[in-house]
Amino acid sequence: MDTMEETTEPRSVKVTRVVDHPLDSVWAVLMKPHGAEALLGEGGNLGNKGEDWRAADGTYGVTRSFHPKEQIRFSWHASDGAPRTLVDLHMRPSGAATELELVHDHLPQDADTDALAQRWRSALERIESAAS
Repeated sequence: MDTMEETTEPRSVKVTRVVDHPLDSVWAVLMKPHGAEALLGEGGNLGNKGEDWRAADGTYGVTRSFHPKEQIRFSWHASDGAPRTLVDLHMRPSGAATELELVHDHLPQDADTDALAQRWRSALERIESAAS
């Protein structure tokens, strides 16, 4: 099952994907280095609330909320000195599959929302592939 929906509103991007894997499998992937990197980028590591992360592409942030098998929220800076934005990943069972909903909020007015939507679409696709 490959259902993808996305919307782009001023100052936010939302991407939704239903993956053909149970929630337990998707969560297990996110908690491993290759799964965290699928979401954050190479070198990115999801931690507990308050823990910093940094990816090789220069993006970085702090885990803001961590609820196993439900939600992960983290701040996201595009590069050093870039404004802080928030990324909120919700996950919920959908039959034998899992629905992933990612919202990237508090974007600056000049943010390239198309590029960000593509970044997060690709991240959700990588998570799905890693869960296979």
